[in-house]
Formats: sequence, structure tokens, C-alpha cells
Amino acid sequence: MTRAIMLQGTGSDVGKSVLVAGLCRLARNRGLEVRPFKPQNMSNNAAVSDDGGEIGRAQWLQALACRIPSSVHMNPVLLKPQSETGSQIIVQGKVWGQARGRDYQKLKEQLLDAVMESWDIVCNGADLVIVEGAGSPAEINLRAGDIANMGFARKAGVPVVLVGDIDRGGVIASIVGTHAILEPEDRDMIIGFIINKFRGDISLFDDGLKSITKFTGWPSYGVVPWLKDASRLPAEDSVALERLVKGQRRRALKIAVPILDRIANFDDFDPLMAEPQVELVMVRSGERLPADAGLVIIPGSKSTISDLLRFRENGWDRDLDMHRRRGGHIIGICGGYQMLGRSVRDPDGIEGSLTEIDGLGYLDIDTVMKPGKTVRNVEAHSLQFDLSLKGYEIHLGHTTGPDCERPAVRINGVDDGAISADGKIFGTYMHGLFGDDAFRAALLNSMGVEADALDYHGGVDAALDSIAAQLAEELNIEALLGMGARR
Repeated sequence: MTRAIMLQGTGSDVGKSVLVAGLCRLARNRGLEVRPFKPQNMSNNAAVSDDGGEIGRAQWLQALACRIPSSVHMNPVLLKPQSETGSQIIVQGKVWGQARGRDYQKLKEQLLDAVMESWDIVCNGADLVIVEGAGSPAEINLRAGDIANMGFARKAGVPVVLVGDIDRGGVIASIVGTHAILEPEDRDMIIGFIINKFRGDISLFDDGLKSITKFTGWPSYGVVPWLKDASRLPAEDSVALERLVKGQRRRALKIAVPILDRIANFDDFDPLMAEPQVELVMVRSGERLPADAGLVIIPGSKSTISDLLRFRENGWDRDLDMHRRRGGHIIGICGGYQMLGRSVRDPDGIEGSLTEIDGLGYLDIDTVMKPGKTVRNVEAHSLQFDLSLKGYEIHLGHTTGPDCERPAVRINGVDDGAISADGKIFGTYMHGLFGDDAFRAALLNSMGVEADALDYHGGVDAALDSIAAQLAEELNIEALLGMGARR
């Protein structure tokens, strides 16, 4: 019989994703068949699941924590924002449609069947399922038809633990306020709370825990200290970009990455950030690309044309031209690869109302957006460094042109990407190549940087074990996981 527990937050970015990943690894290390689940996610940081569809990057990581293959059913509804008001809707790994925020509220009830179907599939054969909510259940303006938080919890009969982030301040008010604002039926689903991201002497918060219990009647399952190893895990939400924006101390090679409005799959850069000799600078709108960068990487985008327009509005095209004149290197990944060409056309308006734009012109290629999205995990080969690679593709568009005669990689036996005649600029549709230790070292060495023998993926796995061990020490695990609903 399957147990289940759901972690919901008092707000976004309270650390639910990391806690679920840590608890998944903890349960797996104790011999349980454990699986993650998130009914609805909103993120442009997507992953390709092992069964071939799109899911949120956090659920991919949580499956890794469980040491099991990832599945589209672990995140049956994924919203990928394309504009300030609208998103692409992915259901069970496939493109289902598009909707503006207000219209999506009317669609949620239609999606509940898919959510519950996936829920049954994930639960089948599991000892434990750990569910992650989205945003906060206190967003009562979105409660009607909810499938992400209490709507799902009540439908599936899964008890909820509320997570509060003490680092941002006001954690007592946020938990007590959530208790006050919830409908009685929703409030009754909550069985306790966790305080997350505590810095300092935890005993100093003993009176705070008593106060929360006094006001709400909910018991505490523990206080989680600031988990330093969480920074070694792939980031999912755009809020986490602030961690990258803060930058690092000066090192041998500065790499600049402009933060596009619809940046996608920015966890591509986590392995570079982990390199001791690399200073990774995430450049915000309104800031200049640093003149002393040796490499500029244009990341993936959920809306290539509109992001290219904003790229120019920020003056980054002029900065990039100066970078190129100084002999700097440039890499474009997916949407960034498309931007490096002569033109990008979207005749069917798939990504927005603007259907054509001149590219940056660094590669002699042209891109046309076409219906039908490429979503797949891939085996590849770096033609620059003669190295085997593994990664994934998530993109619209077909790119052709003379520079494609100098491909960057060969994906599943087919040439992909393009390289400039001098070899200092290249683009590819492949995500994940910086996560390959040998490729990353070869790339950095080609720019005069002696890369350490860094095992990036091994570091992620070790971080999951470390977080699991900390949670086992700080939380009342037996009470927390033992009170989950049985199916």
C-alpha cells in the first residue's frame, strides 16, 4: 500500500523542491520505493524525461534522487511562460495548447483528469510518493478549480505539510496567516509545518515554534538549517537566478550570460559555475556585458524573436560586437544559436505576434519556426574535440545555411549546429553539453584555462546524499513520512 505526503509552501521559492529531493533520497537510502510528483509546475527550465516528454527540471532531479527513471507522469501539467500573460501548456509531456493566465483558470478542471491519471500511474507499485505543491495554498484568488495545491490534495486525499522560509523574514506570520485565510476543509488537510533555511542557533526559535502551534494547532516537524549543498543542485525557478547574479570572485576566465526575458534551461550553466577557474556572470536587463569576458554564451529562450528584440534594446548587440572585435568567444545554445544567425522567421506566429527578425549575423544560417517540437534525449559527438556527449533537445525551428557545413556536434548520427570560419563562435540545439566533464575541460583548455578534474554529476549525487543526511538529523522523519495517506 502506498503512502503519500505533500509539501506546500507559504510562498514561492521557500525550498520545497530541494526538500522533496532530499526526502526522496533519504527514503530511497532507507530502502523504500519512493517517487516524486508535482501536479502542476510553471518553469521554462524543462527536462526531457526518460520516457520522452517534457517535465519540470525539479521533478527530473527528484527522480534522480529516487534513483529511478524520470517520467512525464511525475509532472503531468507543465506551464512554460512565453509572454507576460500567456504560457504554453504541456500535458503528460506533450504540447497541449496555449493560454493566457485568465483563460487557463477556466481550463484547469479539464486538466484534472490527466493529473489524476498520472497520479495513479506514479503511485502504482510505490511504497511512498512525495508530492510538491506550487506557489502557495493561500493564493485564494486561484483556489477555484485548483489542481496544484489544496484542490489536488483533497481530491487525492493526501495530507499536507506546510513549509515556511525563515530566511526571508516573517515566517510566523506567513504560516499563521495561511492558517487564517484557508477554508476550513483546506486547513484540515494540513498536518504540520516545517521551518526551512534557518541560519544560526536553531534553539533560538523554540519559542517561535510554540507560538505557531499555539495559533494554528499544527505540530512542528522540525527546523531545517541553511542547506549549503543545495547550491550544488540544478536550479529550476527563475528566482534562483538571483543566486547566480551575485557572481563569484575574479577567476581565470570570465563567462558572461545575458538573462533573457524568457530564458530557458539556464541550469545548462551550473557546471560552469562549479568550475574553480571560471567566474560566471549572469547579466541582468539594463546591465552591460562585461568588457573583460573571454566568453559570452547566449542561452536558450522560450520566445526567440521577442528575446532577440530585447537583446538589442539592452544594447547587448553592441556589447557583443565589441567582444567579437576583441577576439572573444561566443556560444549560442538552442534559442541563442538561432539568434546568432542572419534571420529568424516564425510565419505561423507559433511563439508570438512578431513573425520575423534579423539575427545577430555571426553565423551564416537562417532559422524558420515550424509546428512540431523536438523533444528527446540524445547521444552526441563533439566534432570540435572528438568527444562523446549526452544531452537533450527541446526546441522549435529548423536551421540551415552555409555554416552548417561546419557542424558543432553530431546528434544521433545527424550533424547539428554551426561553427564560424575562425572557430571562435559556435551554436547548437543541444542542451547539457557543459555537464559533460571531458567536453567542459576541453572547451576551457581551448581558451587557455586549466580545468580541474571536476565530476559534476557525481557532485550532484553527493549533494543529494548530504542533504538527505541533514534532513534525517533535523526533522522528525518517522512522524513526517509515517503520517502519509495510504492508498
